[in-house]
Amino acid sequence: MASMHSGSGPDPWTQFALNIGLTTVAHPLTYVKTLIQIGFEPLPQREGRNIFMRRVTFLPGFFEYAGHIKKVDGFTGLYRGLCPRICESIVGNSVSQAVQEKLDDLFPTSDSAKQKKFRGLGKSDVKTFTIETSKVMVSNCVAVIINHPFHVVAVRSMVQFVGKETLYSGWFSPFTQVYNDNGIAGFFAGLAPRLLLEISSLWLARALYYLLNNYILDEQTHNVTELRSYSRAITGFFASMITYPLGLISNIMAVNNSGLAASRQPYMPTYTNWLDCCEALRRDGDLKRGSSIFWRQVPKGRSRGAIKLN
Repeated sequence: MASMHSGSGPDPWTQFALNIGLTTVAHPLTYVKTLIQIGFEPLPQREGRNIFMRRVTFLPGFFEYAGHIKKVDGFTGLYRGLCPRICESIVGNSVSQAVQEKLDDLFPTSDSAKQKKFRGLGKSDVKTFTIETSKVMVSNCVAVIINHPFHVVAVRSMVQFVGKETLYSGWFSPFTQVYNDNGIAGFFAGLAPRLLLEISSLWLARALYYLLNNYILDEQTHNVTELRSYSRAITGFFASMITYPLGLISNIMAVNNSGLAASRQPYMPTYTNWLDCCEALRRDGDLKRGSSIFWRQVPKGRSRGAIKLN
């Protein structure tokens, strides 16, 4: 997702280094989550007890899953798909910042000058809030559209693990592969749900924070600055939980009909469009698949078989 920050933040080189560092450190988590999202389960389930001491069936968590990847591909295998993800982050943040600055020049508000770091999140009237949030939405959506080809390549690079393929390896060959498999449209596979994710999570998080900041917290509240900081994190987390299925669908559609083993049965059915994918996941109770990668419990009444590597 494109950055919501702009203006007088860190200098470009510091931001560049920070983006690469955070993306690199978090990549194994993203990698495991992506494989879980597409439904790949290479390890057996196990029986155990939940916090209420009831017997339940667990799926392997992050550490078991990452250990399996390391066993198959070595430590560096945990960073499959990292390069296109770094490119996605850098391009997305650069485009978002450039568009945001242009929009500030075209549609200036008091918040544009006073709150460069968290634009539109201070106390403000509804009109200012709407204008500032709309500008962030436009800049982030433009960034998502521009960096989506890198996102598609990153996801497909990671899910190659399923079939032990090398089609999406290297710097330039993955883009040729996308074009050969799906044409120009392939570079924008899964874009619609990703844009909806960006728009809905942004407006939901900022609207919730606006309500808290303007109608619940005031300057007389004890530790108001600290509470606002916590509120920002909580509203963002809540919005990401609500909109999670859109990100899941986007990643699945980025792989769908790609020619990779992961895009075919028994791993994944072929979906006609992202709405078809959404309906299939809803029907199977999988709209939250991959939302938790540390504590994974098989839903009651279901038995999801593990898919073994060849």
